[in-house]
Amino acid sequence: MASIFLSYAREDLDAAHEFAAVLERGGHKVWWDHHLRAGSRFSWEIDAALKSAEAVVVLWSKSSVDSAWVQDEAAEGLEGSRLVPVALDGTKPPLGFRQYHTIDLTSWRAGGTATHQLVSAIDARVGGTSIGSPPPRRETKPQPPSICVLPFANKSGEADQAYFGEGITEDVITDLCKVSALSVIRHSCSAALNPQHVDLKQLATDLGATYVVEGTVRKSDTRLRITAHLVEIATGRSLWAERYDRELRDIFEIQDEISLAIVEALQLTLLPQEKTALDRRDTSSAAAYDLYLRARALWSAGSGDYRKNEAICRLCAEAAGLDSHYAGAWALIALASAELHFWQRATVDALMPAEKAGALDERLTAPHCVRARHFEEQGLDEDADAAVEIALGLDPESWEANREAGQVKFRRGNVVEAIPYFEKAAAIMKTDHDSASTLICCCNAVGDTEGVLRAAQTAVARAEQLIICDPINGSAFASAARGFAALGEGDRALKWTRKALNVDPGNLAMRYSLAATSAAWLGDGERALEILEPFAEAVRFTPHLRLLELDPSWAAIRDGASFQALLQRARKRL
Repeated sequence: MASIFLSYAREDLDAAHEFAAVLERGGHKVWWDHHLRAGSRFSWEIDAALKSAEAVVVLWSKSSVDSAWVQDEAAEGLEGSRLVPVALDGTKPPLGFRQYHTIDLTSWRAGGTATHQLVSAIDARVGGTSIGSPPPRRETKPQPPSICVLPFANKSGEADQAYFGEGITEDVITDLCKVSALSVIRHSCSAALNPQHVDLKQLATDLGATYVVEGTVRKSDTRLRITAHLVEIATGRSLWAERYDRELRDIFEIQDEISLAIVEALQLTLLPQEKTALDRRDTSSAAAYDLYLRARALWSAGSGDYRKNEAICRLCAEAAGLDSHYAGAWALIALASAELHFWQRATVDALMPAEKAGALDERLTAPHCVRARHFEEQGLDEDADAAVEIALGLDPESWEANREAGQVKFRRGNVVEAIPYFEKAAAIMKTDHDSASTLICCCNAVGDTEGVLRAAQTAVARAEQLIICDPINGSAFASAARGFAALGEGDRALKWTRKALNVDPGNLAMRYSLAATSAAWLGDGERALEILEPFAEAVRFTPHLRLLELDPSWAAIRDGASFQALLQRARKRL
């Protein structure tokens, strides 16, 4: 009898129930999250079940491939070769898991050939004897080599230069993603790794990578020293290495040389359009690129910090001044301006830079995200939905597109539909504490105790990490406060609430989050209304009013006279 951990998305609950029954009838002991006791902290029971399982059966589906939790559990299954992947509806597993043979159970029935195949695969993992005759062996299509790009380590001796290595890492990943013959582990998986403490064998197990790119960056004024190293993980053999001592203006040539050297070392063939794509750069100005990288680092760490958004606008405006055709700079101006306009009532025009960016590069998702926010503010819901769909169609892995989709649905009260988008946004951007914080609210509204605990743990961990580097980030304090409250640590939540209001009292997005936490988790409606009042006084758009009317966080106080009076004043101002 094998001990089996069953991983699935909540949308596939019925299928999970059937699979558990089949496996149990086959004599196996199955653990799935209906065993989870309410109040389990930090998902300890899940971790314990994962570590003790002899096989990890993952039900891949349209829903589960977007779930950060299912991906994490699948990654655990790779350890010790315990993973048994199953395709429920023909959806491909996410990148990093496609090189493992997946059992196709798109159409199956208990006791049929597909079930025998599943049980046989489990028996093979635990060294047992297959139940029934295995199906005929099918030839599988060779999988492309997979590669992980570790963060290029900052060797400048100055912490504020880290942005440059992060930018080069992301752009090398972007370049390699253009090569169809190569499977690239996305930045969301590799960004959290510390290049100085990476066990390559463990990396192969955790991420499914066969090759890894390591590098360092030393930037001093206008001089650069960049090293890059391609390693075959299975053997530890170096396939290629190079050091570049150049001027900052040569950065684009260096990136081109790195990408092409990797392609050549792996003996891959570039299609003509891929060669053209690799040669294409948003700007030829190294100075503009440097400013953009500074702004992009602030954007990825911002999540609700209006001061960072103001700095992003300044940096990117300067970059656009050096190169008026820099689409990336205009896109970041648009995104940051939209946040300032929406949350802080700033009199800035987000639509103009969005249109400029879209005209320069029609592949960008940012302009459509900004348009969606604009349409929503005007009450044009269908147009907002269409803009979000265009953004997701251009790049399903876009953090901005997934986050905007989740926010649009949440503000309309469609909590269930918002959850997968917030989950994916949190998985794509490892610094995104805000999506994790909103997930706490969403999962609580649908009664998903496990989801609440997972999201709370993520929100706290990410917010605490950000506060170490940015001790006046009120939005991060607010996410930590909600996380601690959801984990049952009310005293710590109150402490972080007080800190947030002390360091950033003018942050309206932060105030909204803190007030919602006080109402939903700390049971202090009076305090919630006191914190919320400045936000309510600033209501000027339909989405703001919808938050007050539909956010499930206000359920405990929504019918009270004080909240209703606040709501009526907001409606009159709107």
